[in-house]
Amino acid sequence: MPVVDVDPEELRTLAGAEDKSDEELKSDLFALGLEFEGETDDGEFELEFAPDRLDRLSVEGIARSLRYQYGHDRGVYIPDTNDAEWAIEVDESVPDERPYVTGAIVRGLDLDERRLESLIQLQEKLHATMGRDRAKGAIGVHDLAMLKGGSPGNDTENNGPQKTITYRGVDPDGDRFVPLDDDADRTPAEVLETHPVGETYGDLVTDLDRYPAIYDDIGLFSFPPVINGKRTEVDEGSRDLLIEMTGTDQWTIDRMLTIVCYALDARGGQIEAVDVRYPDGTVRRPDLSTDTKRLEHERIETTLGVDLAGTEVIDLLERAGLDAEPEGEPGRDETSRADAVDTDVEIESVPKRTGSPDTAPGGSTDAPAGTDEGPVYEVEIPPYRVDVLHPMDLIDDVGRAHGFNDLEPRYPDVSTVGGRHEGSRLEDAARDALVGLGFEDLLNFHLTSEAELFDRMSLSPDDDTLGGLEPPTITEPYSEAYTVVRTWALPSLLSVLENNTHRAYPQDLAEIGLVAAVDESEPTGVAEHRSVAGVLARTDASYEDAKARVAAIARAFGVELETPPTDHPSFVAGRTAEIVLDGEPVGVIGELHPRVLVERDLELPVAAFEFRLEGLAD
Repeated sequence: MPVVDVDPEELRTLAGAEDKSDEELKSDLFALGLEFEGETDDGEFELEFAPDRLDRLSVEGIARSLRYQYGHDRGVYIPDTNDAEWAIEVDESVPDERPYVTGAIVRGLDLDERRLESLIQLQEKLHATMGRDRAKGAIGVHDLAMLKGGSPGNDTENNGPQKTITYRGVDPDGDRFVPLDDDADRTPAEVLETHPVGETYGDLVTDLDRYPAIYDDIGLFSFPPVINGKRTEVDEGSRDLLIEMTGTDQWTIDRMLTIVCYALDARGGQIEAVDVRYPDGTVRRPDLSTDTKRLEHERIETTLGVDLAGTEVIDLLERAGLDAEPEGEPGRDETSRADAVDTDVEIESVPKRTGSPDTAPGGSTDAPAGTDEGPVYEVEIPPYRVDVLHPMDLIDDVGRAHGFNDLEPRYPDVSTVGGRHEGSRLEDAARDALVGLGFEDLLNFHLTSEAELFDRMSLSPDDDTLGGLEPPTITEPYSEAYTVVRTWALPSLLSVLENNTHRAYPQDLAEIGLVAAVDESEPTGVAEHRSVAGVLARTDASYEDAKARVAAIARAFGVELETPPTDHPSFVAGRTAEIVLDGEPVGVIGELHPRVLVERDLELPVAAFEFRLEGLAD
């Protein structure tokens, strides 16, 4: 989970909470979903939160949420944006692998050391999350005073001159520039070879024929996604900034830019638009347009288990930084309106907001479109809320604004007698058996990467063996370390061994957990099952040791075990067998191959097994 370091005094100032004690502040933060993890040596709060609310990756974003929680702010806020005086020209030489760019100007900032550190932290946290370690999106922040715009172009909207910078491709051994934390002119290729940052992020561009680069009228000043130039370095004397972002997806970098712009707006900066001129058209950025979603009143009450008046729902949504109003349906009279809307929902008294950036008509004079269960709200979502994908996300906002701790528990309307599922009973019994055999029970992540599942196990997804299946893929992962659902559990146990080479041996580890694979015959397209896996890491670990444990488990569950010889790329040939329980092949057992052990820096033998939990059922 992302962890953000926040100065509590600065947070109080920005949130208008000067009278809050540390404990009160921690409690309010917890109500927002931010967990206090400790303090740095400088006394800053270390706050951990789920990676959905990326607008809270900075003290400014956290303070914004607290201001809404305290009632200091309400509804959607859109910063004022000045007309574009600068443009980014996108040349056709830009590498196809990184074709998109966006940008904004922020003027009138008063940066001190603390504010500059906050901006740098936000930049790096966005790189690590939305930017996927800069692979999908990379941020460059520059001192605008050090840039010289190219020859003025035409502002297609206002027909005025604009200063321009150019995003284009550069030969690896082409133009030279001085990178940050360096004193020598270097070509992009030399940066990758000699600069520490170049060595870290060089893999993102080394396979490209031409590298991404941004130029002003003086020359190259940014080498995305690797490093900025020293000439435009931002320091405490910088007042006007250029924020540019490049990446593989326009939506991602536009949303990253929005989050940065809101943070700098909170510091008193004036946002100024930038025109991005692609060969096929011009777009104006930052994109501060709002989104809307429909939210049913009945669904809110059913999910939260509380009765809410319509005015209260709208009030709670506004306190969450959203705007809402009953969805209108023109041409309906008051009689039909009364029939359609639950009379317990006080839609009529919803106040009309003033001074807000709503694009939809305010107030409640229009007849609301309702269902048999109640009205439907049209909710306006600010541009920095990249997490709102579903109406349930809005219900979570309503619940947090109401206060989850204020929800009163009540008995369900349907009386049932609970009981443990047979599958759960079987899993618990198998876990008890493993612990009784001396294994330490683990719970690992179900998400991992293809490299962990296959490359580091000398396995291919095309292999007709345990683990050799097509894994379900996460469409938009937040980290390259968690891109697929695991197809077998042994790689997870080996990762634990790899991270614990400093611990004493023997290490006998086991896990019963979920594994999955793509299966078009399933209604969901994915087949899932529970898998039992174990490893024995010790100087004398052997096939016989692993088989003895599996045999003991089979006897405990009254199933017949057979172990015919088999081959598996992850195991030593001739020291590997198939696990057959009551005549059904369910897994594999053996000694892990030395190349698998070397890949994970393990210096002693490891015997292992894995089989389907259902093989133990009667």
